[in-house]
Amino acid sequence: MNDIGLSINSRGETSDEELISIAKLADDLGYHSFWTSESWGRDAFTILTMIACHTENIRLATGIVNTYSRTPALLAQTIASLDIISKGRAILGLGTSGKVVVEGWHGVNFDSPLARTREYIEIIRKALSGSPVHHPGKFYTMDRFRMISPPVQQSLPIYVASLGPKNLALTGELADGWLPVWANRERLPDLKEQLSVGAAKSGRSVNEVTVAPYLMCYTSENDEDLAHGAQLLRAHMAYYIGGMGSYYFDSFSRAGFADEANAVRAAWSSRNREQAANSVTDRMLESVVVLGDRDQCRDQITKFRQAGIDMPVVTFPHGATLETIHRTIKSIAPQMSKQ
Repeated sequence: MNDIGLSINSRGETSDEELISIAKLADDLGYHSFWTSESWGRDAFTILTMIACHTENIRLATGIVNTYSRTPALLAQTIASLDIISKGRAILGLGTSGKVVVEGWHGVNFDSPLARTREYIEIIRKALSGSPVHHPGKFYTMDRFRMISPPVQQSLPIYVASLGPKNLALTGELADGWLPVWANRERLPDLKEQLSVGAAKSGRSVNEVTVAPYLMCYTSENDEDLAHGAQLLRAHMAYYIGGMGSYYFDSFSRAGFADEANAVRAAWSSRNREQAANSVTDRMLESVVVLGDRDQCRDQITKFRQAGIDMPVVTFPHGATLETIHRTIKSIAPQMSKQ
């Protein structure tokens, strides 16, 4: 498998024209999918609809929408509408997000994330099948609901963003794909083993679950640009470790970077953003990102594939310029590896 996805943040600093130009370039170069997330910026579905109207082959994926801010019925209707508009190119990426977003922005209690994810997937799959939905659940009780405009795809892919052991098992059991963030390359075999526990529970092989981690990339043009890219990546990682609650802090700690994660969190808590970024070590960078010139980046992606990745979803650090994004997309394009 040579598939590569592409994730672009749709916040206000990236114009619609820039988003469209990036998506069209990726479409022309054979990228598998265009992913966009949402937190407190623009919603994912409107952006993906816009991209669908300007592309032909690239798939349109939410990466991610959370399982708290919309009912499962509304999520099913919305992803089906995107699938219809794009003529069968939609992918639903789900996740629980975190307490910061769910409670701080949506005003909803961040409770029972695993049970909620299970129930959402069960309801969404029933709804997308076009069959009546009778669901006496913990969070939703539904009776004879039926969606009258089902998607084009008979089996619309559902990916789940997860890293914790219980969530990984749930992903292996129920999802078509796994969408982790900051997945440590050395830990990937162990993480896939946790996926396989859930896969076995549903009577399938873990190889039936597409491993598609977000892989932050920066293709540099010279040594000065390389140093700049490294600092952008450090700052981005520090924000996740220090400023996004405990989820990513715990993930890096489990990956063997407990001391570094504590240093990042302490500096972040003191509002020393520069020190927080500088607390991200070279070894941390090497374990989770792709950085270097064209050949170095392609070589590093190969190493991630050898560690167990099926489809890297390339993304970029905050502050990367449009020129850098275009250069990176061209440098690691899937069509180039066929040459």
